[in-house]
Amino acid sequence: MGIKELLSQYGDQYISALFTTWKLTFFAFAIAFVIGVIVTVMRISPVKPLRIFAEFYVQIFRNIPGASLLMVLVYALPYLDVLLSYFTCVLIAASLIPAAFCSEYLMAGINTIGTGQIEAARSLGLTFMQIIRRVVIPQALRSSVLPLTNLLVATMLTTALASQVPMNPRDLTGLVAHINTHAVGGVTAFLISALMYCATAVVIGQIGNRIDRKVRILR
Repeated sequence: MGIKELLSQYGDQYISALFTTWKLTFFAFAIAFVIGVIVTVMRISPVKPLRIFAEFYVQIFRNIPGASLLMVLVYALPYLDVLLSYFTCVLIAASLIPAAFCSEYLMAGINTIGTGQIEAARSLGLTFMQIIRRVVIPQALRSSVLPLTNLLVATMLTTALASQVPMNPRDLTGLVAHINTHAVGGVTAFLISALMYCATAVVIGQIGNRIDRKVRILR
């Protein structure tokens, strides 16, 4: 089946799948970012149990396969009487793993902050959370724009996990599986989805580069 035939027959489904991928990416990255910030604060907290828990979280979710996590959420949780929709399971799986990498990138950004700034903030009487909110996190974010941009692209690719469960509407990868199950889309079906992924990634990269040029800290 050629490109014209695929687009004429499945064009509207491709658009729907693209929006589903965007939706998953947006919500997954937003959740991952919030969790990443919280975990990062815990990792630099003076409370040792919080530091241990945060490090444990990063080590676990940085090294667990996304498909394995999704299978646990979809097929194991019902045995514990926890029933979640397929969309929610994909969203959780696509959030918890990027959150660990988000924390790592923020930690790298924090390491660029001079200790003198922290000492100055302490001398002014700022509390730990005030230092985190006003000094540490803003500078860490400015130093981590490009890594977080790459993480956003990686999160978008992680949403392809949705193809492993019967989700409706389908994401781009799930739509390709559907087409090749009901028709002979072949490589062309993959090519169209790949072009949509690439176009989205290019737009994200351009926006991230512009933001980085505006907020970059020159040292």
